[in-house]
Order: sequence, then C-alpha cells, then structure tokens
Amino acid sequence: MLSDFFRENGIVHQSSCPNTPQQNGVAERKNRHLLEVARALLFASKVPNYLWGEAVLTAAYLINRVPSKVLNFKTPIHIFKECFPNDRVSNDLTLKIFGCNAFVHEHKNISKLEPHAIKCVFVGYSPTHKGYKCFDPKNQKMFVTMDVTFFENKPFFDTHLQGGNLNEDSSQTEDMSFFNSFQTEDMSFFNNLSLPVSQSSKTYTSAPTKNDHDSLSNPTPVMSSELGESEPTFSHEENNENLENNDNDDLIEMPQNNESYKDNRFEAGNKTWKEKVFVRKNHKESDESTSQHCHESEPEDDQLPKKRKGKSISVSESRILYPDIDDPVAVRKPVRSCTKYPLSNFISYSNLSSSFFAFTSKLSSVEIPKNVQVALEVPKWREAVLEEMKALEKNKTWNGSIERYKARLVAKGFTQTYGIDYSETFAPVAKLNTIKILLSLAANLDWPLHQLDVKNAFLNGDLEEEVYMDIPPGFEDKFGSNVCKLNKSLYGLKQSPRAWFEKFTYSMKKQGYIQGQADHTLFTKFSQDGKIAVLIVYVDDIVLTGDDIVEMALDFEIKDLGSMRYFLGMEVARSKDGIVVSQQKYILDLLKETGMSGCRPADTPMDPNAKLWEEGSVPVDTGRYQRLVGKLIYLSHTRPGIAFSVSVVSQFMHSPFEEHLEAVYRILRYLKANLGKGLFFKKTSERNVSIFTDADWAGSVTGRRSTSGYCTYVWGNLGTWRSKKQGVVARSSAEAEFRAMAQGICEGLWIHRVLEELKMKIELPLKLYFDSKAAISIAHNPVQHDRTKHIEIDRHFIKEKLDAGIICLPFVTSSQQTADILTKSLARLTFEHLIGKLDMIDIYAPT
Repeated sequence: MLSDFFRENGIVHQSSCPNTPQQNGVAERKNRHLLEVARALLFASKVPNYLWGEAVLTAAYLINRVPSKVLNFKTPIHIFKECFPNDRVSNDLTLKIFGCNAFVHEHKNISKLEPHAIKCVFVGYSPTHKGYKCFDPKNQKMFVTMDVTFFENKPFFDTHLQGGNLNEDSSQTEDMSFFNSFQTEDMSFFNNLSLPVSQSSKTYTSAPTKNDHDSLSNPTPVMSSELGESEPTFSHEENNENLENNDNDDLIEMPQNNESYKDNRFEAGNKTWKEKVFVRKNHKESDESTSQHCHESEPEDDQLPKKRKGKSISVSESRILYPDIDDPVAVRKPVRSCTKYPLSNFISYSNLSSSFFAFTSKLSSVEIPKNVQVALEVPKWREAVLEEMKALEKNKTWNGSIERYKARLVAKGFTQTYGIDYSETFAPVAKLNTIKILLSLAANLDWPLHQLDVKNAFLNGDLEEEVYMDIPPGFEDKFGSNVCKLNKSLYGLKQSPRAWFEKFTYSMKKQGYIQGQADHTLFTKFSQDGKIAVLIVYVDDIVLTGDDIVEMALDFEIKDLGSMRYFLGMEVARSKDGIVVSQQKYILDLLKETGMSGCRPADTPMDPNAKLWEEGSVPVDTGRYQRLVGKLIYLSHTRPGIAFSVSVVSQFMHSPFEEHLEAVYRILRYLKANLGKGLFFKKTSERNVSIFTDADWAGSVTGRRSTSGYCTYVWGNLGTWRSKKQGVVARSSAEAEFRAMAQGICEGLWIHRVLEELKMKIELPLKLYFDSKAAISIAHNPVQHDRTKHIEIDRHFIKEKLDAGIICLPFVTSSQQTADILTKSLARLTFEHLIGKLDMIDIYAPT
C-alpha cells in the first residue's frame, strides 16, 4: 500500500542497505537508548518479556520528561511545547514505578463481600487519556484509569530470571496446583532441591495470546512415561515447540546446576518431572567442536523430540564443556568489541617507566569542566575555585568599598570599549619553535628542564584604566547585587595579558635576566664563570633550563612543578637516550570528541590522488570544521607529517564542504594509527644548523599557486618546519624553488640569532640543502636575466648572504629531500621513508 502511494506521487523510496546500521546512526542510537531504558524497566521489576511493548512506550514517556544536557537541561517535551504551543500533548501524570502492584477499583454492581478491586500490574501511561495503564494477566485485560491504588514498594512479579517468560500472576495459588499433587513427605524432599528460586515458584511459558489463555492460567508440566537410568535430561513440550520456531542457533540445551542426577530426579507415582533450561553457547569454543560434543553426549531416547534446535547433554559433560557455567552471566560473558580497530591495538604503556606511566594515567583521567556550575559540583575543582577567590582577596584585586551598579563599565571583555576601559592589548607568548630549540640544546648539553607555574598570573598586573567587575556566579550572597571596582588586572579583561607580561618583564630584569630580541619571551642570565640560566614564559607557564639554575625571588607567587613533563598540551618524556615530545592525550581527546575512537586507521594523512576544490557537493557546519582544523594546526607543532595536509584543509575554513571534512577525517584516521609518535631530541656531536627547502610548483588546483616547505635541524635534531602556499603564482618551477629558498634562509637566520643570544657555538656557513640545480645556478649567477626580474629582491637577498659566507647551497637529490613531505601528499612508501628521516619515534607503540 505504501509503495503504491509512493509510485502515484512520484516519490522515490530509499532505504539503508542490509546489515549497515551506520547508515542510520541517529535512529540507531535513539533505538539503543529506548532499548536500554526499557530493559532496565523490565529487569528492575522482574516484568516478563511479553510486556516489552509497554516497557518501550514507558521508556519513551520518561525520556521525553527527563532534562537533557544537550537541551540546556530542559526536557524534550518542554522544547516541543515551546516550538508548538498550540499543539496538545498528553497530560503529565505523577510518575509511578513500572511493574508495581496496582489495584484497579471496580465500579460495577458487586456485593459487599466481593473484591472491590482487581490486582493488576502497572505498565505505563496512556497516550490518549489522562490515566494509567494497568494490565490484568489473569484475564488478559488492559485498564486505563485514574481510580487506582499503587503499592510501589512491591513488584507484581516477585521473582523472575532475566530474559525468561514467566507466568504472569505469581501470587495466584493456582500456580502451585502442580506441587500440591505431591504428598507431604514428597514436598519435604522437593524443598531440599538445589533448583533456582524462580523455577520452584513459576512455570516458563511463551508470551500469552488469546489462543493460549488456558495454558497461561493452568500451566501443567509434561511427564515422561519412563524414568531414564542414565544421567537425567529434561524435556518440556512447550519449550520444545517454541524452539522449533526459534531461529537462534546459539542456544544449546543444558541441565540445571545440581550436584548429581539424583538431586534432579523425584518421583510422583510412576512419573518423572523433566524440565529444560536453555543457555547461550560459549562463543570461545568453535562451533564445530561444540556440535561434536553435543552429538556425542546426546542420549538415545525415543521419548525425546525428534526435531529440535538444542541438543541435550549430561551434567558431567556440561562441566567439561562449560567450566564457568556456575559463574554469573556478567562474569562468564566475554567482553564484546564494538570495533574492529580498538585503540588498544595502537597504543601501549609497556615501554614507559613506572613513574611516567603513573603520570600518564593520571593525566588521562583528568577532565576539564565545561562551565562553573559543573566545576562547583566536583570537590577538586570546587577547591580550585575557592582558592582562586581567596587569591583575589589576598591580592586586593578589588577594594573594600562596594560601588553602585554601572552597566556600561562591567568588567566583561566582550563589553569593553577601546579608549575607555582599555587601550593596548598585545602581549607576546613563547614561540613553540624556540621551545624546540631549547629542547635540542638541553638534550645535547644535559641541561635539566624545570617547569614552573605562576599562581593567578593575571592578578599581578597593574591596571591603568578604571574597570568594574560583575559578582562571580555563586558568590552573590556575600556581595549582593552590586559590582566591584578593580585595582588590578583580572582574567577576562582585554588588557590583562599585556599588564601581566609588563609586570613579569620588569621583575625578571630586576633579577638580572636579559630579554631576548629574537623571542621577547626568552630571558637569559649569564654568570661570571660562563654558565647560563635560560627562562621562557608562555603566559603563566614557565620553563627553566641551563647549567646555572638558581632560586628566583620574584614579586609574585610561583609553584614549582618539578621536571618538565606536560607543557602546553605536550607530553615530555626523558631518558638517558634523549627527550621525546608527543601529544598522545591531545589526540585521544580529539578522537573521542569527534567519535572516531573506533575508526579504521590510515597509512598516510592525505590521499595522494585527492584534489580539493573550493566548491563541493554538500556544505558542512563551518564552526565545527574550524574548531577541528584549529586543533589540528596546534597538533602540527609536534607532528610534521601532517603539516602539509593541515595546510591544505585550512584553506577552506571560510566555506567548507563534505569533501573538505572527509580530508580532515583522513588526517584523524592517520593520527589514530600513530597515536604516540613524537619528536626525538638526542645527543649528537653536531653543532651546526642544516636547512632542507623544497617547493611543489603549481600544486594548488584552485589558483595554481605553489607550496613552499622547509625543515631545519639544530645541532642534529629536528627543530622547526613549515608548509605554506606561496602568495603569488610562479611562472616556472625554478621561480617557485627560488622563493622557497628565500623562506628557508630567513628561518635559518632567525635560528642563528637565537643561538647567538644564548651564546651557543654555531658553525658557519648554514647549509641550505636544495634539489633544484636551476635555482642554485640563479643564486650564484650575478648577471640579471629577464626570467629573474620579478624575483629581484629575493635574488639580491640570497646573493648577499652567499657572499657574506653565512649560507651555502649544497645539492641533494629529490629522494633525499626531507622537505618534500611538506609540499605534497605522498604515497605510503615514500611518506614512511621521509618520516624516518625526521627522527620521530613512538614510545607508546605496541610491542
């Protein structure tokens, strides 16, 4: 009927492929949510499975009335009413415990001595009436009423095995009619049997229908005509009949958990009660071996059904096949793997020292709260908030007098006005390239690396403007509805970074440190015996190294964090072999955030045949794309292998499409395969700077611009690198290479300047390795050609450095050009070869 409707109206009906739930992820996740809640309702009150439909409806009713974090802690029904205020929805009723006893009052004419209520089980809420749904299992009748009395402290079904179908009214005395047929002396023996509780009080049946009402109300076990002499097996006609129609081949027949067959057998006249119990097959065993054992243990009894799915086995053989059969289901059930590519296949901590392993484990367990309300609920974070407030008062951030509320001057950064409550805001931060140069020096010179943290750094800055601050959330009772006038800077103010850095610079110079010019956050102090102390600051995080580290007396409180282990999201591990810097936690958090923890890994960060255009098929969320790419840009500071790929995807941040997002996912898949790979700074005998520079001519398919790439080695270790699209179109490959050469020389000169400020030994000339003979020839040729007119400035710049002996241009073959990995996407073998030349190692790699 639906197909005819589609055909008449010209509708093309598309459905997902079989066995591919990932094509319908949203519906599958919601279906799982409903199923989990429904299963919890059934298990908690021991409700039989045939009422699963009512459990699902009740689960949906409850989910729609539970606040959701995604909806800013509003309920879905509340959001629905806001969007559709004129639509009528079911009235909200007082919630009751699913599966509890419910006595529905009868209103028909009955005598005074007859029951005035019917005992039912509460099964949910009516979607069309303002009433509760109560089911009478005995009479197979559903009531929708408000005239009902609930006994929520007692479930209707007293005992019930999980997953079984049990007789509905466990309180009815007729359920015991079978056992009442025994003599008193027989009952004393029966009470000593080690049967499960549920079996001694209930009979398992199929889900009730109108046709089998009699079997539901009067369950009668089937007796076999003969008593077997061998170890007992159990049979039940209804169960065998159900199994014939059951497609679950994972069920095999098992006897009850009794010590011997004598305890499983009791006589009633000349008849023996035989009951079957079906358990799941142990998937650890092969299907072939299981079927073979079951076949060998099958008794030759003509009384047993000929046609059945399960095969009966003896108690002793069941102990051999399933030694853990007595264990709880949660214990003996194997752990399911939700993915073919679990993270455990790509990361291991066996190579770490015990102290660094403990540190890494602790680091992975820390989660940063999303807002102050969440932080106040966690004891550790609440202590941090209170400590921050104490620091504000101790530092006299605001004065004692309370000013009247001034809406325009509230100290919120996004409400500040330039020229009124702030002026200059720029404040330098440490260059990550400078930090990597210091790590190379520390590895070669055996310098210690100490990490310091300035407590409440921004509170130390002095304000020149008049600024007012709103009361922090949670402290309104103490200050009322007024505002505070700030005497010192505070986090969130636009001028706070600049005010803090000026205070820090003044304090360091007073201690005798010299501020660097190549990097203004680098401070050095030289002693009379030629030793040095080096300090670099990134806002309030400080790294202190050198061979003359002394205690500093600063104007603000500093916390010593010990040896450098975790700095700006980078994990630092040190051994006698060198220093390793990685970002495995950063990558794990990124995979978790994007839901790609179980994704299939990739060998390279970008498909070498992929071409990304500005326009695509389907646009994607710009904000989400920009956040992902921004995190990858930061990650590329320790992962040169993804520098080119990240440079490409960052060119489409203004208008991303599905093709661009797929390229981002490809980078994440590559990162999963190399979670712990990082930079390795080792001790070498080299004291020079080497630069590898390359360019990919007209590699961009959108504007035909070339891509420059360079990487530098400082004292034998990889120090800096970059991949960047050139600003203009190059008319020839030599021109593109020549522009890349100029960029590489600029980077080498900056490194040379940093080393000079540190008074470190450096061998000249700087070696600039190049694979373009044409570009090398142009650099050495003093004659001006028409082909070099438009790059005349770069040509004169390079020629000047060559003549001064600062650089030299040795030739290197393309196969040995390390910078090639920064200019284009490569095939797997070439990519892995060049990654090996970058001296990167993975201390988290599985053994």
